Amino acid sequence: MSDPQSKGILTGLRVLDLSRMLSGPYCTMMLADHGAEVIKVESAGGDTSRKNGPFRDDDPDHEWAGYFVSLNRNKKSVQLDLKTDEGRIAFRRLADTADVLVENFRPGVMERLGLSYESLAETNPRLVYAAIRGFGDPRTGESPYGNWPSYDVVAQAMGGIMSLTGPAPDSPTKVGPGIGDVFAGIMMAFGVMAALRQAGSTGKGQFVDVAMYDAMISLCERAIYLHDFEGSLPGPEGNDHPFLAPFGLFPASDGSVALGIVDDAFWAKLCAAMGLPDLAQEPKFATRAARAQNRDTVNAIVSEWTIAHSKLELSGLLGGLVPFGPLQDIADIMADPHVAARKMLAQVPHPDQGAKPWTVAANPLRFENAPLPAVQTPPRLGADNDTYLHAPAVPEMTDNDKRALRNAFGSFATGVTVVTTRQPDGTPRGFTANSFSSVSLDPPLLLICIAKTAQSLDTFTSAPHFSINVLNEEQKAISGLFASQSAEKFDIADWHSGAADMPLLDDTLAGFVCSREQMVDAGDHIVLIGRVISYETRDGPPLGYFKGNYFTLGLERPLVSAASQHGDVSIGALAARDQELLFTVTPDGSIAVPRAPAQNKSRAGLTAALKADGLSAHLDFLYAVYQDSESGGHGIYYHGSASGEAPQGYRYFTLDDVPLECISNTAERSMVARYIEEFRHGSFGIYQGDETQGRVHRILAVDPSTH
Repeated sequence: MSDPQSKGILTGLRVLDLSRMLSGPYCTMMLADHGAEVIKVESAGGDTSRKNGPFRDDDPDHEWAGYFVSLNRNKKSVQLDLKTDEGRIAFRRLADTADVLVENFRPGVMERLGLSYESLAETNPRLVYAAIRGFGDPRTGESPYGNWPSYDVVAQAMGGIMSLTGPAPDSPTKVGPGIGDVFAGIMMAFGVMAALRQAGSTGKGQFVDVAMYDAMISLCERAIYLHDFEGSLPGPEGNDHPFLAPFGLFPASDGSVALGIVDDAFWAKLCAAMGLPDLAQEPKFATRAARAQNRDTVNAIVSEWTIAHSKLELSGLLGGLVPFGPLQDIADIMADPHVAARKMLAQVPHPDQGAKPWTVAANPLRFENAPLPAVQTPPRLGADNDTYLHAPAVPEMTDNDKRALRNAFGSFATGVTVVTTRQPDGTPRGFTANSFSSVSLDPPLLLICIAKTAQSLDTFTSAPHFSINVLNEEQKAISGLFASQSAEKFDIADWHSGAADMPLLDDTLAGFVCSREQMVDAGDHIVLIGRVISYETRDGPPLGYFKGNYFTLGLERPLVSAASQHGDVSIGALAARDQELLFTVTPDGSIAVPRAPAQNKSRAGLTAALKADGLSAHLDFLYAVYQDSESGGHGIYYHGSASGEAPQGYRYFTLDDVPLECISNTAERSMVARYIEEFRHGSFGIYQGDETQGRVHRILAVDPSTH
């Protein structure tokens, strides 16, 4: 059943379909029917099936072949020549955005085009590359027939199914539908979903391979075990079964019906329906083995009864009683109420307004909570070029763009954590991270990010468990230790083993032990999602991270409040623009950091004053609170950034060229000198004291300093 409002269970999945004819298109049809975004990549002539027919009478230009319509509904189409540099470049751009690629070329074709799985995975490691070949791919086992082309009839012949099909040993028969292609396509659809599930856990895709020959061997599984168990060479069985009777087609007065009597209970019910209840107990027929040994007699008795009734009459007598069904042709199927109830005939809309829709077999796979989406028209060749090939390129980010984006990413405060695990040999490993977040309470899930450049990446992405340690405000040194490359982290830090023998740091605010639930490839990071299996907590203030720096929550307010209660207060800012610092300049050449006006001595007043002068300031955190013994007042200064050209009365100085001697106030001169030094080392702190001595509350992992 389709639902016009449903997007399908596979919505969000992007599949590149380079396949042709039946095996690959059947696989991608299964995915597209359930909402995957399937993009056919076709050469100038398009998929071969576009011209294979049949064509309806209302299509004199032979534009829409039934073969193509049935297999390629719900798909998109782009036209690319992969033999040209331009085509390969465009294809690679598409492949970088894809979750899955499906192709059914012979081995080596994509390699000769320079588009092998390995080369595509270099820029898209999560890609699932699905290859359907006649005889498989050398990566998974090199067949002596590897370079042979193959279609359905070849797979059926070599895979054994034709030798098992037909009325007699001397009449091997091809199964009507192209199961040599279709079954391989179905198997690959399963393979794709299985590989996607693993990619969701590991962040890495892989090469998936199905040989049509192999798929047919799998389908003929009974012949394989019969040969092993009995030493026999199974051959055509007609409509019979080697172990069961009655089993097969039986005549009706107006056709045939199928019976599948697989056990003694069904045999007794059939005998009763035929009016021969005692037959069920006769030694020649009482057991399954006895009936198989006397199959000719059994089949003759059943046939004599069935031929006296029509298919409709037999449906009334046997339907629901024993395994039974009338032999139906396509006309019967299209009129069957089951088919209508299950909506197994899909109407594919014609692209031309007013034209009759096409009727095709619907997808049989149904999900209770994800109905099939409404069927979409198959694509004309290259119909979606503008959408996928001519979209405006995303401009490359400049260094300034990246810096601005990094600042934007840092505009929210986070907690600081240390993530730990163990190597296979039991050695503990850990790193500092501020990308921790809760995901779900039911089930209890957390996530953490690890850079792909991290030395411990392989350890954490392969470990079955990891732990997240949320640091308290006194653990700046621990954060710095685990941010370093020191091999002695766990010798220096105090820790203990928790659930699953995971390392947990002592005195943290919280420690969560997680089993690895999933991994997601996310640009230059891998997102680790863990299911919490154990945790411990303690009270206390956390260590925070903001704008690229660590901070302690609650420190700013008491410092500012205390300073504000003691006489005159100056509020200013050290506002940087890249490697420059903003100052006010007086006619005599003296300089000072910008200050809030006397009528509005506040952080907001300072920001407003700078804005009135044409400058935009963003004040991040408190930088210094000190008493100025020269003036008897107090200074409160913020760390921040500025943008805009310096107006009259202002000037930007590069940090290497700030004329400290031109800063008349001793306390301010000391503060600016400290800022320049800390900027060079990337280690900022909050200063509390006066112009001669005080305390720097460090917000990076270094010991506090006294001045």
